Amino acid sequence: MSHPYRPEKPNSLAKMVYSMQKTPLFMRSWLMSKAFGSKIPFAGRASLRIQHLDHERCEIKLSNRKKNQNHIGTLHAAAMALAAESATGYLVGMNVPNGKIPVIKQLSVTFEKRTKGSIIAKAHLTPEQIESMQTQEKGEVLVAVTITDEDNKNPVQCAMLWAWTPKRT
Repeated sequence: MSHPYRPEKPNSLAKMVYSMQKTPLFMRSWLMSKAFGSKIPFAGRASLRIQHLDHERCEIKLSNRKKNQNHIGTLHAAAMALAAESATGYLVGMNVPNGKIPVIKQLSVTFEKRTKGSIIAKAHLTPEQIESMQTQEKGEVLVAVTITDEDNKNPVQCAMLWAWTPKRT
């Protein structure tokens, strides 16, 4: 879960992710998912699994388990939105400096067809977006995210607009 891009002053979330890189690879995803799930209980209850997280990219798996299903046995719409929101939010959280707080301003989710099995939410940022988070006091960024199901199709289209602002003291 490493990448050549690292800010000069990583925030506390990034430091936590860096420290987990010292754990054996087979444990890393589980450990990171548990840590994030304890901080964000809704994500923990859905058993989101962080498969990759660095400053430019985040991948989260949402399994098609009974607790995540709707009345027809596919993933619930809210669970899929949670996976997309979490992937983009963790990514923004990796990049905003300490003293700033990320908040979601807008999410758009369009369900185009039924999903097949589990999904992967993949979010990414451009170097320019990362730089703006590192250098601007406050701002907003539209984070690209795709959702892919087990048939390697994209049944859901998402757009997640995040903002960052100084923490209130």
